[in-house]
Amino acid sequence: MHGLYGITDTQLLADGRLLPYCKAALEGGMRILQYRDKSQDAQRRLDEASALQQLCFQYGAQLLINDDLALATQLGVGVHLGQEDGNLAQARQQLGAEAIIGATCHASLDLAKQAIAQQVSYIAFGRFFNSHTKPAAPTATPELLASARQQFNLPLVAIGGINLDNGGQLISQGADALAVVHALFAAASASEVEQRARAFCQLFA
Repeated sequence: MHGLYGITDTQLLADGRLLPYCKAALEGGMRILQYRDKSQDAQRRLDEASALQQLCFQYGAQLLINDDLALATQLGVGVHLGQEDGNLAQARQQLGAEAIIGATCHASLDLAKQAIAQQVSYIAFGRFFNSHTKPAAPTATPELLASARQQFNLPLVAIGGINLDNGGQLISQGADALAVVHALFAAASASEVEQRARAFCQLFA
């Protein structure tokens, strides 16, 4: 769990952009991709996630499914669960010891401790800045990230309004990965997505 962590967005990646934009991000160095789709179209979700799984395999990247343990189990990939979106211990039992399981911990070290007790692979804090995806989420601070770095021995993922201008300070405070939606995928072309991905990866260099 290190580097650029892209998260798909149904609207940003509509009209045939999902696969070419995700491929471009992978070409630019993204190594973790979370498929996030809150629709009820189970067949489309399966088709899209399966195609992304093949793409990620080609690039040696990890695919995670947002908040859908059944789909993650079906594909044999990891899962990311929010606080209201399923049982972490059940996910571990169902997916096995090697699966990547992440947990949303908002701005709370206590939630992180609870998640770690349930054998997660990484903990995610945020939002750190104004977020298009979750504008009402609790605000986390770089200081919280630094405290988590001192206390916990798991990878830390930062999320929420992260862009090329502010991501570096979160890495310096201990973030192992930056989870990005708009600053990666709100682009006019796949080539622009690739350029953005390369620029984010440079922040970790």
